[in-house]
Parts: sequence; C-alpha cells; structure tokens
Amino acid sequence: MDYLDLPPVTRASGVIKLPGSKSISNRTLLLAALAAGETRITDLLDSDDTKVMLAALKALGVGLSRQGGDWVVSGVGGVFPVKHADLFMGNAGTAIRPLTAALALSDGHYNLSGVPRMHERPIGDLVDGLRAVGADVRYAGAEGYPPLQIHPATITLGGPVPVKGDVSSQFLTALLIALPLTAKAATIEVVGELISKPYIEITLNLMARFGMPVEREGWRAFHLPAARYTSPGSIAVEGDASSASYFLAAGALGGGPLRVEGVGRSSIQGDVKFIEALARMGANVSAADNWIEVRGHEGAKLRAIDADFNHIPDAAMTIAVLALFADGPSTLRNIGSWRVKETDRITAMATELRKVGAVVDAGADFLRIVPPARFVAGAAIDTYDDHRMAMCFSLAAFGGVALRINDPGCVAKTFPDYFSEFARLAA
Repeated sequence: MDYLDLPPVTRASGVIKLPGSKSISNRTLLLAALAAGETRITDLLDSDDTKVMLAALKALGVGLSRQGGDWVVSGVGGVFPVKHADLFMGNAGTAIRPLTAALALSDGHYNLSGVPRMHERPIGDLVDGLRAVGADVRYAGAEGYPPLQIHPATITLGGPVPVKGDVSSQFLTALLIALPLTAKAATIEVVGELISKPYIEITLNLMARFGMPVEREGWRAFHLPAARYTSPGSIAVEGDASSASYFLAAGALGGGPLRVEGVGRSSIQGDVKFIEALARMGANVSAADNWIEVRGHEGAKLRAIDADFNHIPDAAMTIAVLALFADGPSTLRNIGSWRVKETDRITAMATELRKVGAVVDAGADFLRIVPPARFVAGAAIDTYDDHRMAMCFSLAAFGGVALRINDPGCVAKTFPDYFSEFARLAA
C-alpha cells in the first residue's frame, strides 16, 4: 500500500500486548549466537530488523530453529565458524554495528552492506575503536560509512580501547558485546559525552544474563572480565517500550483507559521513562511490573513541556507530536542523535509538523513546536522510510481532521501490525 488514510479520532481505550523490543531482541540474538550452549528466546520481535539479524547469523553458521512461538539458538561458543560471508543488513543499526565488531574479531573475510540510507549512517567511531585493537576494517565506499570489508587480523589488547560516545551509543554497545570474544580482560574508555545511556544499560543487563558482568566507572570506563559467554538457558524479550509510547499517548489524547502489557516499571528499557514526560504533560499514569495504563482528559489540552530528551531519543518523537495538542510552545532539547537515525529525524519531524499547521523552529539538536490553532485537513505525511515517523504521526488524527500516511508499510521494521492495532483501539 502506498498510503493509508486515517479518519479523525476522538477516543482511544482498551488493552494491547506489545511486540518484543527491537533493542533487546537483536542484542539477545547476537549474545545467544556467541554463547556456549542453547538458548530459548521467548517473545522475540518478528520484524524486518530481526529478520536481518537472523539471516546474518544463519549465514555465519549459527544454528537457529523455531519451536512453537520461541526461537532456539545453538550458540557457537566464541567467534563465528563461517569465515567468508557477504551480509546485507538493510537499515538495521542494531544489527550491523554489533555484528561489525563481532566479525572484526572472528578472523575471517566479510562484506557488510545495506540500503542506501544505511550507507549514510556513520560507523567511523566504531571502526576507529576496532582498529585501535588491530582489527582490519576497510570502507568499501565513503570514508566513515558502510559498506564495509573486514579481513583477518591479529587482535591486541594492550591498553584501554577508546570509543567516541557522542554520535551513537551503539558503537559502545558493539565493543562491549564483541571484546569478550578475545577471552581476555579489557577496558573500554568513552571519549566525550555518552548519549542514550539507557541503551547501554540494556546491553550491560543482557551481557550479565549471559555470564559477562561488566564493571563501570560512571559512564567513562567499562571493565570486562576474561570470560566467555554462557547461555542462561532461556530468556524472555520485554515488550517494546518505544512502541508503547504511541498507545500511551493515544490514551492521553483519547481519554482511555488504555493499557499496554509486556512492559512496566521493572523494565530494563530507558524508553519506559516516557511515562514521566507524559505525566508532566498532564496525563494520569499508573504502572505495575508488566503493564502501564494511561487515562487522559478528553478534549482538554496537554501541558507544554521543555525538557532534555537525550535519554529517550526514540520515544521523544512521540512527545514531538503530542506537542501539537499542548497549551503552548514545547521545546525538545539534546536530540542531536535524531540526525543519524533511519532518516534525519529533526528535519523530517519539523517538515511534517508544519504540514498539520504547527510553527516549528529546528536547530542542530532541538525542536521548538508551537501548536496549531486549527489542524490542517488532509495533510499527507511523508515517512522517509522511517517506522517511527509513520507511527508517531498516526496520533495527529486526534486533531479532528483526516490525514494521509504515505508508505505506511515502513512500520514493518519493528511493528508490522501497528496500524491495525491503532484502528482497533482508536475510534
């Protein structure tokens, strides 16, 4: 389908069980692949990004099978056994970055490529960190970006491994996951400010589940033991907290009650803190360990917000659309990482918010959004092949006018059934 027309929405309520977290799913798949033993994974996300990871792991010699609704991964207990592979990674940053690091330490010849946008997403800081330990990673196109060529190399851990942290936390995640393949103690030092810290918390939590506890000195240094990954036997994937944000926001705009199941206050995902921003904007939020429920005030405006969203960059996109319904201008700060995501999300968000009538000031790392006095009817929202653009702009249907979502199928990256679930809960 090239587009989807959404009618005006006034109410939203009900219950939804969330699909699994993309961040947890792809990390868990890779850790299970590298670990000794067999791992049963429950509630793995079924999406384009996880399919990319599964296909790559199969090509690299990892045993994978479906048993009922679970995936069973037969870990290789170290580096990948297949030493020659050409891998297509789509636009899955959670797949290409940690895989690049693991392959750089696997003593083989590998080519990694993706869609055109992937070749515009920086990876140079990770490559620099890998080269610091002797890895042979080369650019097959533009310097600092995929596609990549990886060759066998002698890895040497002579001192702390530096990695920059101000572009993407996935570079640090990649090194954290890969360096235990040397079976030697290692220290990683972050150069500059580390962004998106909650995603590193996910990585550390999952590594510990696979027998690899990491000690850290604040957010500057991470110490890995001389150990190997071992399977925990079984592991369940939490529901995706970023995906939860759209439905929780719908509950706030449409009165609710709207409950999401599969993620709650015990979540290891940083995006669960979205509910704190939602509460600041005036929604009534309640939560238990495995669910969150929101009630709003139908017809009432939300409160404007001015906050730093560095810690929840994905869920902050939902805040940007909620700002359309606020009682004054809202400012989202410290969101510079948006520019190197699936698209340049600052530019894309500013462009599409203006289509529905907002006045938007976009800077290098901020957005200031003045809500429209009246929503523009019939706006056609471009999604830039970015799943989160499509999902968060569905909320603009609460503005009392119909709108069109172009290329709605891009939600398959993380949530293939999103629009049918949205239609079920919103009316």
